[in-house]
Amino acid sequence: MVDGQKDRAVTLAAVTGAHGVTGEVRLKLFGEGVAALKRYRAFNDSTLTVSKLRDDGKGGAIARFAEVTDRNAAEKLRGTALTVPRSAMPALQDGEYYHADLLGLPAISEEGEPLGTCVAVENFGAGDVLEIECPASEDGKRRRFMVPMTPVAVPEWNEACIVVNAAFAEQ
Repeated sequence: MVDGQKDRAVTLAAVTGAHGVTGEVRLKLFGEGVAALKRYRAFNDSTLTVSKLRDDGKGGAIARFAEVTDRNAAEKLRGTALTVPRSAMPALQDGEYYHADLLGLPAISEEGEPLGTCVAVENFGAGDVLEIECPASEDGKRRRFMVPMTPVAVPEWNEACIVVNAAFAEQ
């Protein structure tokens, strides 16, 4: 991981609205469920401190923050992304990655030719897919292509770049 990425804020959830009248909020989760979110007590540079967190039974969560005491304050948080520093996230095993670590990385061919930059990581159900944005062409337009995050399509990646098999880059 590049030093600049070590302290980059990583979004784990977002507030979708108030829940009830006592200041609880509904959360949309971007990680592996409530259990993964429970390992963190503070979000957004410690401006929001979790005092209670539970599963909502619908794939999201209900949270109470110590700093939010009523429905009006909870409503004001609608749309707020809950972030933690990348350095606070658990270490990964070989072959694992966080989407946040791939975003912004240059993509190159196996021969070292620049292809573009990773601008998104999607998952449509069959595994992660990287979206690569190519440099602007002569007409100023930026073409994008998608590459499955598989060993055949992406034989290598590290904190400096993503290597893409040429057969997947020429789409």
